[in-house]
Amino acid sequence: MTIQRYYATGKRKSAIARVYMKSGSGSITVNKRNYEEYFTRPSLKMIISQPLEITGKKDQFDFYVNVSGGGVAGQAGAVKHGISKVLLECDPELRPILKKAGFLTRDARVKERKKYGQPGARKRFQFSKR
Repeated sequence: MTIQRYYATGKRKSAIARVYMKSGSGSITVNKRNYEEYFTRPSLKMIISQPLEITGKKDQFDFYVNVSGGGVAGQAGAVKHGISKVLLECDPELRPILKKAGFLTRDARVKERKKYGQPGARKRFQFSKR
């Protein structure tokens, strides 16, 4: 008997999370550490567990996540996106729930690049008429 495994990729800003899922007790391992140890802020822990709470699959699956790039907030968003996609891979009937919550849409907001001739992306140098 083989263990059924599922895989999906989640992205947010410049962070990429590769999420592997199998049936288990509900543990989430991020970069070989427990997710509560890896993400110290309570808001980030809440972000990661949102797809599991909304679908009611909190203690049914084990997740192994490899995440790289970006900062901690971007990585948490990437993990949430990946978990949502892997749940959909496992059970397509969860699609309306996850879609309504907006977890399947990749958040495309990224930092705008700095333009030449000005100090930032939108800010201009001080203008002097005389």
